[in-house]
Amino acid sequence: MDPDFLNAFTQPSTLDRFLTEDVIAKGEKRKLIKPTSRNSPKLEELKQFLTEWINRTLKKEHIVVKSLEEDLYDGLVLHHLLENLGSLKLDVDKIALTEKKQRQKLTVIMEAVAKCLQLEESQLKWSVESILAKDLLSTLHLLVAIAKHFESNLALPPNVQVETITIETTSTGLKTSNAVEYITENKENIEAQSKDDAFDELFSCAPDKLDAAKKAVLQFVDQHVGKLGLNVKDIESQFSDGVILLLLTGQLEGYFLNLRNFFLTPASTTEMLHNVNLALDLLAEGGLLNFPVNSE
Repeated sequence: MDPDFLNAFTQPSTLDRFLTEDVIAKGEKRKLIKPTSRNSPKLEELKQFLTEWINRTLKKEHIVVKSLEEDLYDGLVLHHLLENLGSLKLDVDKIALTEKKQRQKLTVIMEAVAKCLQLEESQLKWSVESILAKDLLSTLHLLVAIAKHFESNLALPPNVQVETITIETTSTGLKTSNAVEYITENKENIEAQSKDDAFDELFSCAPDKLDAAKKAVLQFVDQHVGKLGLNVKDIESQFSDGVILLLLTGQLEGYFLNLRNFFLTPASTTEMLHNVNLALDLLAEGGLLNFPVNSE
């Protein structure tokens, strides 16, 4: 068994749950906050902030939340929160006592949230099942997204990040991978992004020179990916699936990208996003990208 799996679960209750229950179905992935990150001061600050925000928002309805995981999974608090913040009237029962009813209620709520936030399924960092399973990471992502949408001036604690472990069941056993994930925005990156660079100035001050700049970029790209027998004619469309960006990065940095790590002919938005996210990660690791880019 992967040693990272055992190291990640230092709390007996968590480990026992994975050993005694069929928590993850074959082929399924689960992302969890490592126990070492669960007690970080920044995470505790965010949890406290969101708890107080919910209680303040729902004070007139006499709803008091004490635990984000334990008090939100059945949909009751989320239902009241959406009705209060967005004046949304959802066709669901106020109280759902059985797991079946709770799942049905959460499905309606999640659909309403995705519609309000104008997010596609591939962009969601939560799901009905993860909220129902009292998954803290999913619950935090959901609440932060709701708060930012309905109360954009809310001063959420910035730079909240956690160490995560992704667990997947395969034919050979459990496979794990580690990562660092931001739950709230990195303030330093936002400030860096807000500063205009040369292309920002080109768009705003010299749009007449934009075509010449695009032509120069295309020539640069063709010079390098042309060695692979590729030809780029349109920046917007041909970069959208991440393939050209990955191959260009490999050419410029002098390394080979294993074809098993990305989709050479992506057939869905999910596969395209995988490619783009991989490319952005490689650029960041190589010190070539020092500000956030929205992969979507």
